[in-house]
Formats: sequence, C-alpha cells, structure tokens
Amino acid sequence: MSFLRNLLGLGPKVDVKELVSNGASIIDVRTSGEFKAGHPKNAINIPLDQISNKVSKVQSMKQPIVVCCQSGMRSGQAARILKSNGIEAYNAGSWTKLR
Repeated sequence: MSFLRNLLGLGPKVDVKELVSNGASIIDVRTSGEFKAGHPKNAINIPLDQISNKVSKVQSMKQPIVVCCQSGMRSGQAARILKSNGIEAYNAGSWTKLR
C-alpha cells in the first residue's frame, strides 16, 4: 500500500487538516472554473498545467503547502512537482476534505 501511496504522491500519512490549522498554505490545482464552483477557505488556485511555471511564487508562500483537486490525482502530480523543487508539499486529495 505504501508503494501505491508514493506513486500517487500521497507519501506518508499526514494529517493535512492539522497542517492547515497550523498555517500551511492551500493550493487548489483544479481549473479556474472548478475552483470558482467551490474551494477550501483561503485556498489559492494554481491549475496543474501552470504549477511548474509558478514554482517561484509557491516558494515565496508560507510553507508547508497542501495541494488539493477533485480526486487526488492532479494534486498528487502537483505535490511531486513541488517536492522535486525543494518545497514541502502534501497531497490532501479531494478539496472537500479541507472544508
């Protein structure tokens, strides 16, 4: 199971709600239309297809970073991209978990 978690960018089990309550930044990597339809409080929207170009912006944000999307697939990809750039990032999976 840990192999599958790592493959999806979930990594070790972490309480993302606790991270957020302790000040982590939330990035929702869904499209702007999906984001406008509903998103976690205080989340910023950086769609997955733009995340690589926004690494410097993310590096300037309060860390750790919690990423979310609709199902956890896009946020897993985003977490891997951010981690590969030295950013402490965690995949929350679905944005509804952060409501």
